[in-house]
Amino acid sequence: MGNSCSNHLGIPPAKGPNQVGCTDFMMDHTAQGSFFRLYYPCQETEKAEKPDWVPSMEYFYGLADFMKINRTLSEKIFEYLFGSYKIPAYMDAPFKSNENCPVVIFSHGLGAFRTLYSAICAELASRGFIVASVEHRDESASATFYFHEKTEPDLTQESLPKTSSAAVQDDLVKEWIYYRTLKRGEREFPLRNKQVKQRADECILALDKLTEINSGAAVQNVLQTQFDWTTLENSMDLCRTAVMGHSFGGATVIEALCKEVKFKCGVALDAWMFPLDDEVFPRVKQPIFFINSEKFQWAGNISRMKKLDSEVVQRKMITIRGTVHQSFPDFTFLTGNWIGKLLKLKGEIDPELAIDLSNKATLAFLQRHLGLEKDFNQWDPLIDGQDENLIPGTNVIVLQSAI
Repeated sequence: MGNSCSNHLGIPPAKGPNQVGCTDFMMDHTAQGSFFRLYYPCQETEKAEKPDWVPSMEYFYGLADFMKINRTLSEKIFEYLFGSYKIPAYMDAPFKSNENCPVVIFSHGLGAFRTLYSAICAELASRGFIVASVEHRDESASATFYFHEKTEPDLTQESLPKTSSAAVQDDLVKEWIYYRTLKRGEREFPLRNKQVKQRADECILALDKLTEINSGAAVQNVLQTQFDWTTLENSMDLCRTAVMGHSFGGATVIEALCKEVKFKCGVALDAWMFPLDDEVFPRVKQPIFFINSEKFQWAGNISRMKKLDSEVVQRKMITIRGTVHQSFPDFTFLTGNWIGKLLKLKGEIDPELAIDLSNKATLAFLQRHLGLEKDFNQWDPLIDGQDENLIPGTNVIVLQSAI
């Protein structure tokens, strides 16, 4: 499968002391249920395999729709460029941790899905976090799926091959939701505002499901994976919970903090602030860390971030030099220099250095605001932009009158 000339390319392995496992969780089977990829510290294991980065061909179709290119053509291109890559985590490996794990809920960007931020999520898990990377059902993901119960017409489809490796109950039929483009003449804000509210609700629902799992409640995972969910009973420190996301997921962070005080702080990666109502800003009481790319931000977007400035609670912002908007998802590690720059998946900085700075700054911020007893405070200077590859605050000039 995939790209034989890319030996030096690949998603970087996590740097923390723990091996990383991952599994998928869906509860219940409808579009209103919760669906996420879970990353967690795991036992070293001989048998476990690393899963494909893109779980099935439908996600390539969704990416084609999002990029407004032909599905048939793009399927071949995507398969060639990305089909061979694996996530840096072991599928369904047994959970193992010597302490209760703090929790991060992660929200993907527009046109993305649950597996595309594995470098970030696996790094957090290797440092002792349990991370739920939500796949949103608001039609902002390239593709996602749920199940409906079989009806009479479905029974005639019995002989069709199944497209997913994960087993499901026999009485359920998979239903795909693809990215929804704006209709001709449609205003964007009402759609995005409705979506950001649903996305925040989905992040809160994921936290609710993890709370159930942690309590030892019997859970029904529709996907029937090999992972033993009972091993997560009393594994989480739910007093230490944060929400994190990229782009549209950055806006989702702000909305989720406004709606749910159980999230003690938020990390917004190159946030796209457009979808948020102005009245949300004064209602957010938790610390927020904006980690921005150098090339994506503009004055109007930064001025909305600055509406969250506070004398009372810590609101921090840094910019990573030489980065682009796509320096945060895994795509940046998987294309050579010229294709990466042509498609704006790569900036001027080494992508591994950029994600390392982002991850270390995030860990320091999480330690500070979740009250963790780790060594992440060694990276505290990064929170203030103290590094040759960081800019404290922003590189964008914002007039005070705009704020």
